[in-house]
Amino acid sequence: MKKVLSFDVDQTLNVAKTPITNEVADLLLECLNHFEVCPISGQKFDQFMIQIVNRLPNPTPEQLSHLHLFVAQGTQYYRFNTTTNEWEQVYNYPLTEDQVAKITATIEQSARELGFWEEDKLAPGDEIIENRESQVTFSALGQEAGTEAKYAWDPDHQKRDQIAARCKELAPEFEFEVAGTTSINAVTPGMNKSFGMTHLLEELHVEKSDILYFGDMTQPGGNDYPVVSMGIETITVRNHEDTAFALKGILGIL
Repeated sequence: MKKVLSFDVDQTLNVAKTPITNEVADLLLECLNHFEVCPISGQKFDQFMIQIVNRLPNPTPEQLSHLHLFVAQGTQYYRFNTTTNEWEQVYNYPLTEDQVAKITATIEQSARELGFWEEDKLAPGDEIIENRESQVTFSALGQEAGTEAKYAWDPDHQKRDQIAARCKELAPEFEFEVAGTTSINAVTPGMNKSFGMTHLLEELHVEKSDILYFGDMTQPGGNDYPVVSMGIETITVRNHEDTAFALKGILGIL
């Protein structure tokens, strides 16, 4: 019997950068009655709240105490405090200002060289490169672009693979991972989902065999692959519909 259900977010629990559906929200709420539920993604804490937590239908403090938010690939961890009824940050491993500056310049240079810097497509006030404290994220069309445009921009990962490869040539001291639909996450070596999952094991006092992980980019080079390489049992999904189907099966046999 698994103790922990862990999930990638975009393309696994939702349509990229959108709130989870009512169906997924209902399923996750029921999972909180039986499992520790641990989404882990490159996104910021605020996006976890918008896309997941605020969509849960009337969760109790007890249920929320079983929801663990592993932000920025697990380099930040938040849990719900049932005494204060607030989310609290347990740890954070931020980049230095110099590291952020180097990564930002490297990503912009690489994208411009390859012809993939499309600032003219940004919504007002949006940005292509975002400092998420413990990682820097390139989002080719910004955060606010429409879902259809994001899906169409790089469906086969070829553009981002080229950008990531060029970034690695320019700044080999960092890692550049393809993620989501238009994103690349840049971190210091080892600060990927394997880092987050290692801390999950420590914080929740569980073993690898206690975890079932869901992700859509489990192939080598994908941002879910570090979890696979740790030997954690993984279900590869194509979208949130696949995840919902699997959760119904799991909940149906409890």
